[in-house]
Amino acid sequence: LRPCGSNINKCDISKCNSNGERKSRLCRRNLLRALMAHKYSVLLPTYNEKENLPLIVTLLVKEFENLKVDYEIIIIDDSSPDGTLEAAKELQRIFGEKRIILRPRPGKLGLGTAYFFGIQHATGDFVIIMDADLSHHPTFLPDFIRKQKEKDYDVVTGTRYVQGGGVSGWNLRRKLTSRVANFIARTLLQPVASDLTGSYRLYKKAVLRRIMDDVESKGYTFQMEMIIRAQHLKFTIAEVPITFVDRFYGESKLGPMEIVEYLK
Repeated sequence: LRPCGSNINKCDISKCNSNGERKSRLCRRNLLRALMAHKYSVLLPTYNEKENLPLIVTLLVKEFENLKVDYEIIIIDDSSPDGTLEAAKELQRIFGEKRIILRPRPGKLGLGTAYFFGIQHATGDFVIIMDADLSHHPTFLPDFIRKQKEKDYDVVTGTRYVQGGGVSGWNLRRKLTSRVANFIARTLLQPVASDLTGSYRLYKKAVLRRIMDDVESKGYTFQMEMIIRAQHLKFTIAEVPITFVDRFYGESKLGPMEIVEYLK
């Protein structure tokens, strides 16, 4: 019995499982080999996330170590007054400077600019963007990586609005804000993605850099513009279902004014 070959995109684990245990093992070896050839850079912008940061970083490390992939977590803190940077320094001491990269900024400069700043320091060939408040759970990371490998997608985005996805802990205002933003964007822009306001994504770094060349938004509407730009530039986009859980600590920074900014 021969393995699927060196091209991980032809290695369909679900089919292998149906054809016997040995072939399944060979496919998983191919997947592991391909994963080890890549490095993943996580960009974590933070502002007042002292309580959440140790949790999200610990869970990220656990997932990456289980996957046996090379990775780095880049923390971009905007001078949080609650001591987030001090918490980040302690995490760096625990997990090492190779894994935890600190790139603080001198003030609250916005989410979009944090990603522009962070990618300059990313050494991976894939970039993962996510919130630091645990609303984007690291347990979904293997799904993103697996989906990207299926057809060598340029972008993989998490969605709450397909089967298997959802939200937990939101009040009516949060639900309406997200639904209205997505409805308006879908009506006006006809995107291929079902969840434009989501911000849990995996990009090829070269693709992310190219998209950023055209992006104008700097706030939280940055995420909506990013996925539309990717579509217009003909990059391939895939989705994976995620469950969005309301932040553990602190308050959401996304509100109706961000939608108005995006429409402008």
